[in-house]
Amino acid sequence: MSKHEKNLWQGIDAGAQDAFKARDYRSASFAQELSRRGLDAVELVTADRNQRDIKEAWIPGVEIFPRKVHAQRHRGFFGEFVRRDEGILAQIGFWPKQWSAARMFANAAKGFHVHPPSVPENKLAAEWLRRLFVDEPENYSLRRYADEQWDVMFFLQGRVEIILCDIRAGFPKRVMRFFVDGDNHRSDNNVGIVVPPGVAHAIRAEGTEDVIMVYGTSTVFHPEFEGRIASEVESAELPESWQRFLGRGD
Repeated sequence: MSKHEKNLWQGIDAGAQDAFKARDYRSASFAQELSRRGLDAVELVTADRNQRDIKEAWIPGVEIFPRKVHAQRHRGFFGEFVRRDEGILAQIGFWPKQWSAARMFANAAKGFHVHPPSVPENKLAAEWLRRLFVDEPENYSLRRYADEQWDVMFFLQGRVEIILCDIRAGFPKRVMRFFVDGDNHRSDNNVGIVVPPGVAHAIRAEGTEDVIMVYGTSTVFHPEFEGRIASEVESAELPESWQRFLGRGD
């Protein structure tokens, strides 16, 4: 360290210097970035999932695929979601039975949500799931789309952080964090995401913009398929001063 670097903070009070530290911008491994800081969605789209470190970090059954958003001068933009007979959904044999839309206000969050995997009678859950996603991962005919909720998500507006956490029986706990752009922000981070049952998922809006999403599910809506951990955004108490005003603080 040079003399200049040693004296870099000499103009700051010595006591204050002890209260802060420089941000660590050093690069971590793919697995560490994916599970801790998060990656841009494009880095997952272009990742070689056969590489050992990527394969070990990836949650089995999760798919992230690119989308094309076309600018239409003086009018807006046009973006395709997915074609039934082409691409990832055609490959894995998943076509939604229900399409829905949701709006998230800026600074809001959803989740964590999780949907239960369907396990055939007389099968052990851990063994069945291992067969599906480890032993025969490309045998898509085994998947029970009609009996469990798979999600495919698209974002039309805003920017979001997606957090996925694998909590299926017999699987190591893997976490994937990545950032997706809505169609109004044309970029390589315009993607679609497939989330299997048993993988908890949360979404956080980034910035000052509302988020609009469209998602398809392999089953129609069943409340019993929805397990959730309420976020503080949804469950926070009213401010103390408001409660006093309403007469709840007496």
